[in-house]
Amino acid sequence: MVTPLAYVLRPKTFDDFIGQSHLIGTDKPITKMIATGEIFSMIFWGPPGCGKTTLAHLIANATQSHLVALSAVEAGKDEVRKAIAEAQKYRDGLDQSQTILFVDEIHRFNKAQQDSLLKAVEEGIVTLIATTTENPGFAVIPALVSRCHVYMLNALTIDEMSQIIDRCLTHMPQVALELEAREFLQSYGAGDSRRIINAFELATKVSNNITVELLATTLQKKTLRYDKSGEDHYDTISAFIKSMRGDQPDATLHYLARMIEVGEDPMFIARRMVIFASEDIGNAQPTALVVATACMQAVHVIGMPEARIILAQCATYLATAKKSTTSYVGITEAIYDVQTMSTDPIPLHLRNPVNKVVEREGYGKGHTRYPYQEEKKGKKIEQEYMPANLKGKKYYRPD
Repeated sequence: MVTPLAYVLRPKTFDDFIGQSHLIGTDKPITKMIATGEIFSMIFWGPPGCGKTTLAHLIANATQSHLVALSAVEAGKDEVRKAIAEAQKYRDGLDQSQTILFVDEIHRFNKAQQDSLLKAVEEGIVTLIATTTENPGFAVIPALVSRCHVYMLNALTIDEMSQIIDRCLTHMPQVALELEAREFLQSYGAGDSRRIINAFELATKVSNNITVELLATTLQKKTLRYDKSGEDHYDTISAFIKSMRGDQPDATLHYLARMIEVGEDPMFIARRMVIFASEDIGNAQPTALVVATACMQAVHVIGMPEARIILAQCATYLATAKKSTTSYVGITEAIYDVQTMSTDPIPLHLRNPVNKVVEREGYGKGHTRYPYQEEKKGKKIEQEYMPANLKGKKYYRPD
């Protein structure tokens, strides 16, 4: 029986591990934990293929812990009890070794199954390392979450996916990979290392010369022309922005779909929408900025493929929102004047009278702090806020 390439390439040490640099490396949480030998129960939350399972095995190896692995898809309460009993024997044995209970896809356990872990985790009979693709705040019972460190793992970046491909080629030096085929694999992988390795392995079953056409045939996936660092990248995001600006939600979704399909960084799309919400919608519909910012945060937390739904909701909202560029135009004109004009001093009454010296010079003198309150009392307040040579200048001109 042939061993799958994904299993063969699974890292044996932390030095071989690709990704999650926020957790592994100098002064990072997991590295520190291993150095001290104090391993806490933890939940790894992240998208498929980001290294959750591998990381659990590496921690067990690095700490020379006894590892008991369970799949929440297959295991029931009996398997959990058996694993805990086994851990108790190891703890009570001569070497008193630590047991790491690894539970893959813990969100598949029901409440009773998760409850059955609590006592063993609290008493230190087992150190739980669980993985989930779902938000632990919803998918794992609060009592268990409170006993664990929750670490968020990220989908692999383009550079990290390229490193995965390099590792495949190093293992199979007889294989040639075209540049376009590499880019196709990176897009197809969508941040999932296992997906990349499996696609690479499948292609090598057909030929050792991997082309984009071969990948498209073997994976039954249409190829889209898209250079992430070149013209296609800029043309597509331009069409996306202009479709939203033109109140065209259908065209907006089309160009969004193109970017999603070729593996464009979803955070890049989300950031562009935050900018659009302020530049093109502004105060005509101020909630657009709130929606776009929430979209960016949600995309970061959820990851692909589910993030496509969030992106689509935000994009169609922005495309159908009222539009106004008055804030954008206003700040652009104001900056231009500051850069090109010799502006007069700030009026004395607007300056901050921080001490007696400047106060005697007239700083803050005669300034009405809350004009609207005085006007409510029937007083007419007239005070100039602009420098003398810009008096009457209008930058903000609401539609």
